Amino acid sequence: MDRLAIVVPCYKEEEVVEICSQALREVLEDLISKEKIGPDSFILFVNDGSKDRTWPLIVSEHEKYPDRVKGVNLAGNVGHQYALTAGLLTARDMCDMAVSIDADLQDDVTVIEEMVDSFHAGNDIVYGVRNDRSSDSFFKRVTAQGFYKFMKVMGVKTVYNHADFRLMSKRALDYFGRFKESNLFLRGIMPTIGYNTSCVYYSRKERVAGESKYPLKKMLALALNGITSFSVKPINLIIGVGIGMIGLSIVAAIYSLVEYFGGNTVPGWTSLMLSIWFLGGFQLIAIGLVGLYVGKIYMEVKERPRYNIEEILD
Repeated sequence: MDRLAIVVPCYKEEEVVEICSQALREVLEDLISKEKIGPDSFILFVNDGSKDRTWPLIVSEHEKYPDRVKGVNLAGNVGHQYALTAGLLTARDMCDMAVSIDADLQDDVTVIEEMVDSFHAGNDIVYGVRNDRSSDSFFKRVTAQGFYKFMKVMGVKTVYNHADFRLMSKRALDYFGRFKESNLFLRGIMPTIGYNTSCVYYSRKERVAGESKYPLKKMLALALNGITSFSVKPINLIIGVGIGMIGLSIVAAIYSLVEYFGGNTVPGWTSLMLSIWFLGGFQLIAIGLVGLYVGKIYMEVKERPRYNIEEILD
């Protein structure tokens, strides 16, 4: 039977590690009893350089359940996307399929069975899609949904209301391993892999304990990274805005000259109107955006390692 790995990235999750471990072990035991996965299936916790008791608790769970709980300890904090990548690429040589899920258990673990069924039906990637976010605050719900809509407008292909709760076959994991970029945005990478895909739907739950590790600041940073990693549409938009600005400049020039010859202006007003106020801000934004893309090229060409694994509990 096919071996399942459940990959769980963790950063300062000492309050939920044991709860998460118990919930996922119950899922594994249930699927094993139904003969849908192999008896050697396991959970792989990835500690993303946490300074609290997250790693000691993972070690404790491994000691109590050595056949079910494994761990990867990263040498430092590299961020959610890199920690998840480290877990997936570590698990791919030990499993036939892998499910990624956050430790807070806001994603419904019961739909993992549907994901496994979809895998057996011939799908290489199965996306977990939220169809109900009523447990989120109004602000969180609006900003999260706005995130997906904005990404679509910017030309980034993503699955609406899907985060990083998904199943991937070993074949999909092997292909994912060929992506070497430093600027990782997994929600944009996965749809480019191809193969057969499907979706399972679930209601988002409240966090079981602790605090969210994705406040608005990190969500905006993730959106910016995704846009600049997968789309040049912002640069195209600047070209369009520039053309529009030329048109407006012509209108403003005509107006300024009419006012000037009509004697309704003071010396210097016309040139100030046509230069500093109208074009200065736009030029700064354009230069900054181009600089952002150049910065990403700079990070990519250095080809630095994306993460450093300090210890593996196998």
